[in-house]
Amino acid sequence: MTPDPSEWRKPPFRPLPEWVEGPTTRLVHGARRPDRNAGSVIYPIYQSSTFRFPAAHSEAEGGPYHYSRNSNPTVEGPAEVVRQLEGGEASRLFASGMGAISATVLSLLRTGDEVVALQDLYGGTGGLLADLLPRYGVRVRTLTDSEARSPEAQLRPGTRLALLETPTNPTLRVHDIARWAAASDAVGAHLIVDNTFATALNQRPLALGADLVVQSATKYLGGHSDLTGGVVVGPAKLLARIDPFDRFGATLDPFAAFLLQRSLGTLALRVERQNENGRRIVAALQRHPAVAHVHYPGRGSPDEEAIAARQMRGRGGMLALSLAGGAGAVDPFLHGLRLVQVAASLGGVESLASVPRLTSHRLLSDDARHARGIDDGMVRISLGIEDPEDLVRDLTEALDRIR
Repeated sequence: MTPDPSEWRKPPFRPLPEWVEGPTTRLVHGARRPDRNAGSVIYPIYQSSTFRFPAAHSEAEGGPYHYSRNSNPTVEGPAEVVRQLEGGEASRLFASGMGAISATVLSLLRTGDEVVALQDLYGGTGGLLADLLPRYGVRVRTLTDSEARSPEAQLRPGTRLALLETPTNPTLRVHDIARWAAASDAVGAHLIVDNTFATALNQRPLALGADLVVQSATKYLGGHSDLTGGVVVGPAKLLARIDPFDRFGATLDPFAAFLLQRSLGTLALRVERQNENGRRIVAALQRHPAVAHVHYPGRGSPDEEAIAARQMRGRGGMLALSLAGGAGAVDPFLHGLRLVQVAASLGGVESLASVPRLTSHRLLSDDARHARGIDDGMVRISLGIEDPEDLVRDLTEALDRIR
């Protein structure tokens, strides 16, 4: 039987009532279309690599689905939910966070363009800027934390992209998105903000003037350490320039999209608990004698506290400890943990600890790491949703072992 094209011309999602304002409601109900899904209240998995055309051999005359590398109805659901949450016109899901940032950067740059970015970026993003882009004639300038405090002095007419991550990984420094957006607009550059650590529940870069927001969906959006994905959200005109990059094959698969849709329904509850755990644990550990410094959004300086208070709803569940004993204290501390697990990644329901000098920033020289504020005794901690009292005890007892 030939598919009925009229089915594809229906509105893709049932609109929410105009009085819905809360993000939690949008996370649960923002991508409903039960009339297309046999009445199912759970978004189904369309585990199909290809789809039939209503007209023989003609993609041009067909519906929106031809081949799952280009589009798949399961993938549309979580993309729509994240779009609404971030407040953008369009969104696109990718197979990983690096797939999202790579496709975005490569699609918007040409030979001779310039990118300006923080030095203090996720290691994979830093590698893309330092190793790949210069091969194609793209100039890359990286800014120290101090330089990045004055974006007006750093961005110039030849700058095409400005890349900002706030809070930063792993030092949790906070930068003024609105100020960066104004400086970018003044020179005609697009501002991309990596919002992985905060998520749109704690910070909305598009509302602050950013042109595009990217996230690793592997982290808080997925939240259960069982999928990898990435997302880009922004104006439809800019997203249309990124669309052709499905030819690189960085497309989210239907099952991962199904898991992401499931996870988004509890995102607000998880982030609320992780915000609270962050607040409680920072307060408990900041005076421990085995801790030289607690890195947490807003704690870098009074100016950063003012920025965080202005642009963030919550401070998140990420922190880093600089141990007073330096590198020699790291192993005793990690071996003393009984609940917090030592593993890469972040944002899951379980608490994880990692050592940046051995993981995300291992390819940097000692001098380069230290210049970024990543000392040899730094341990990054991603707080889960465990009871805060249990996490405080676990971390405190592990610190007591090295005191």
